Amino acid sequence: MSEPPALPPIESVDRALRLLTILHDGTELSATDAAQRLGVVVSTAYRLLSSLVYRGYAVQGRDRRYRLGPALVPASARPLTVGSVRALAHSSLETLHERTSETVQLMVLERRSIRFVDGIESEHPLRVGVRTGEKMPAHCSAGGKALLAAMSNAALDRLYQTGLPPWPTARVNDLATLKRQLVRVRQQGYGRNDEETEQGVSGVGMAVGDMLGQPVAALTVAVPSARFTRDHIDTCLAALADVVAETTERLRRTAPPPSPRTDPGTGPTAPGTPSADGGLPTL
Repeated sequence: MSEPPALPPIESVDRALRLLTILHDGTELSATDAAQRLGVVVSTAYRLLSSLVYRGYAVQGRDRRYRLGPALVPASARPLTVGSVRALAHSSLETLHERTSETVQLMVLERRSIRFVDGIESEHPLRVGVRTGEKMPAHCSAGGKALLAAMSNAALDRLYQTGLPPWPTARVNDLATLKRQLVRVRQQGYGRNDEETEQGVSGVGMAVGDMLGQPVAALTVAVPSARFTRDHIDTCLAALADVVAETTERLRRTAPPPSPRTDPGTGPTAPGTPSADGGLPTL
């Protein structure tokens, strides 16, 4: 008995599957790229990509390019824990410390705060101390600003619906001003702290992304304000850019095994899941 003839593919389903095949290979696409690959108009490609994003099969980065989404990422590869990020990023802290001779720190976002999870202290007589384990408002910190800049205005509205948390040396005290500052952070690619966390302490920070390009942590260089000159800032930014790129690539190609939660803000937690102490880890 002969088999029935294969049915012709449903055009829209076939196109969506072709896009998934491309994304699954690690390719990043703009809507224009997708249209060219499929031989369709850009509006059609955009609708297909939007459907994939809606179902979690694709994500769109700040560069407006689409990449594989969490629905198709192996469970063992998501999410990164704070512990795994700390382990993978420590060598980056060492490199950053060697290149800047300043205090360098790794931090993660927890709701409206950042938590310092690792650091190496400068050997200068006048230096900034490491703050591993401590928390402070994200909107005052260079690294916190870099992480907040990855959020949409709608997400910021939800996060700060009761206002910005007070801090003695804060220079930004309302959401509208913070949003304007974050526009500049997005344009520059880094956050800056000018004595906003503490008198006499300044710094710069950049976000580190995971295998999906989503920010999961930030690396910062903390400098006594007396040494925070334009030349030194440029040196710190150049070192940060190199180290962040290396760290991001390391995180993207690493699929850490799942591990049990050991303390608030660690363990396998999906983005947006509250931690035991009410934090909102990005890991």
